[in-house]
Amino acid sequence: MLKTEYADLLITGLWLLPTSRQEDAIAGGGVAVAGDRIVAIGEAGGLAARYPQARRIHEEHGLIMPGLINTHTHAPMACFRGLADDLPLMTWLQEHIFPAEAMLTPEIVYHSTLLSLAEMIKSGTTSFCDMYLFAKEVARATEESGMRAWIGEVLYDFPSPNYGALENGFAYVGEMFALYQGHPLITITADPHAVYTCSPELLQRLGTLAHDHNCLYVIHLSENAAEVATCRERYGCTPVQHLDTMGLLNERTLAVHCVILEDQDIEILARRGVKVAHCPESNMKLASGAAPAVQMLKAGITLGLGTDGSASNNDVDMFGEMNTTAKLHKVIQMDPTAMNAETTLHAATLGGAACLHAETEIGTLTIGKKADIIVLDLNQPHLTPLYNIPSHLVYAARGADVIHSVINGRLVMYNRQLLTLDEKAILARMGEISRGILTARNR
Repeated sequence: MLKTEYADLLITGLWLLPTSRQEDAIAGGGVAVAGDRIVAIGEAGGLAARYPQARRIHEEHGLIMPGLINTHTHAPMACFRGLADDLPLMTWLQEHIFPAEAMLTPEIVYHSTLLSLAEMIKSGTTSFCDMYLFAKEVARATEESGMRAWIGEVLYDFPSPNYGALENGFAYVGEMFALYQGHPLITITADPHAVYTCSPELLQRLGTLAHDHNCLYVIHLSENAAEVATCRERYGCTPVQHLDTMGLLNERTLAVHCVILEDQDIEILARRGVKVAHCPESNMKLASGAAPAVQMLKAGITLGLGTDGSASNNDVDMFGEMNTTAKLHKVIQMDPTAMNAETTLHAATLGGAACLHAETEIGTLTIGKKADIIVLDLNQPHLTPLYNIPSHLVYAARGADVIHSVINGRLVMYNRQLLTLDEKAILARMGEISRGILTARNR
């Protein structure tokens, strides 16, 4: 226990679930926060007596738990929500999304990111990993929101709507590393888009950049059958094997999707310590397939959950993602015990933290860790009665059940009201932006 008898904030409620395990639940529990850290957890009465000076937030029907961690999204793509639905991945990407992205400006990206941040906070996410265009604007919006994030500018062989020629992209990424070095909430990543959009030389150069900065190497990998077929045609192997032959798979690699995998691919990912961001709803909607998550977990691969962007999901609600994850893998395996509630909740919390190399800082409510905490209101018809908390969180809870959110010790939402963002202004501005996008698209 930390040597302190001071706390800024004390949150107490009906239940405290500090991990993903029902056995760890504390009835009438609470958590004390000093600065950006958790200094105590335990029974509410004892904590109140110990920290009488702390600001007290008590919810009679509240469930206190770790904030959810979204290991893969494209926050600015909120501006394209519903723009091109019911299409295969490559058609959706090449005929609709890439042309729409050509219209992006720093201002559009900034305001669209604010919209995603508001949605994430209001649905219980406290940390996310983002790869997209105009990443400085993503980081600027994130800093204003108070969220914790891993952010990268996506690079690929063809000119970008942001930086143009590839060399400018490397300069842009270098500037981001300098701007956010040592930042308490924002960490910069190295982000090749995918094997089919990046030459071996680009993939390797970004691998060197990730090594030099000791940062995550985030890449879409084996997302669908077409990607795998293209890789086999070009290089004579699967995307996983292609990266492995170049020495690009290691413990810093965050592989996104991993839908189409051979047994050998799973073995390689496990042996190299690669982490996987599983995005089932986006994969389902684009008919890319279903990642072999159960097999990956059995192989010892660290698995986190991601929503992907709002253009292919079409939301960033991690409670919905958990619900889908658990049910999807039960029916794939034809086994109701597969991907149980605790396993799924772990992937959305501590598993996600491990994907981001942050498991010693976030992912559970543990003394000494960062104070990333959410509170749900259990006093609702769809959450009554309560027998098993992880089960409720995965199969019954919704993002809208979150009433308070604390990130890095800072209260960012109270009673469903955002405290760091102007929700009304964000919605109004996005209405203007969407009308402009629609007009430009219809020309």
